[in-house]
Amino acid sequence: MTDMPAGRDFIGYGASLPDANWPGKARVAVSFVLNIEEGAELSIRDGDERNEGVYEAVEEIHDAVDPCQDSHYEYGTRAGYWRIIETLSAAGVAVTLNACGRAIERSPWIARDAVERGHEISCHGWRWERHAGMDEATERKAIVRTVLAIRAASGVTPVGWHTRSASSANTRRLLIEHGGFLYDSDAYCDDLPFFVPVGGKRHLVLPYSFDTNDMNFFGNQRFVSGRDFADYVIAAYDRLWQEGADRPRMMSIGLHLRVIGRPARIGGLETILAHIRQRGGAWVARRDEIARHWLALDKAG
Repeated sequence: MTDMPAGRDFIGYGASLPDANWPGKARVAVSFVLNIEEGAELSIRDGDERNEGVYEAVEEIHDAVDPCQDSHYEYGTRAGYWRIIETLSAAGVAVTLNACGRAIERSPWIARDAVERGHEISCHGWRWERHAGMDEATERKAIVRTVLAIRAASGVTPVGWHTRSASSANTRRLLIEHGGFLYDSDAYCDDLPFFVPVGGKRHLVLPYSFDTNDMNFFGNQRFVSGRDFADYVIAAYDRLWQEGADRPRMMSIGLHLRVIGRPARIGGLETILAHIRQRGGAWVARRDEIARHWLALDKAG
């Protein structure tokens, strides 16, 4: 028998999938996650050590103020947010806003508007940065600052957390120590929520996804048009819908203000929303709603 590497689980639920029992006997719980990162990215103009390298332009400037990059991110709050939020409102769906604390501190109106519309605000770190290798004191401070910024702007205490890319070895323990968190999304390994042991406690994880995610318009350019994004996400939904006839699944769809909020791409989101509505079988829910459902299911036995 092969020893299991510490901290890794290659088995998961295996062939014994639990019955998710989603509301309305839905086949798929669909979670749209709208990432709010604008103003939390690295920017020399803001006093950071370098500029963020992930954006529309190919050229990267790391040793001077980059107005191209700065204005690219500003598009997300100035134009992208309104285009996306109005599309979601027209479809009548509630989503989770994955918000960086520094972004919300600089644009608190986003948190207020989103909560008024019935959306969830979840934590996405203080800055848009990886936590891998971050020392414990710095990470603890980042968690506290993020929660406080979101609470101050929205009047609501966040119950979810998602680190940009890689979390640290301490992240989950620090979330539990802080208190108030129902879940984190720092995993990409399943199509259903699951529990992990942390310090003698069971902690809920709602897995996220990088493939059904509009970030694929950047870098690898898997998506070029809004239709590319829609086709891929719809293919994923249809497959999970088919599998969900026997055992319901969960699906995450990642969105970003400065990405899907562009005029040539927003139609892809509209197509996805229309297809899910027409196909049926979905529970489109906020992540806190999915977490509470899973916790209640677990408690019921």
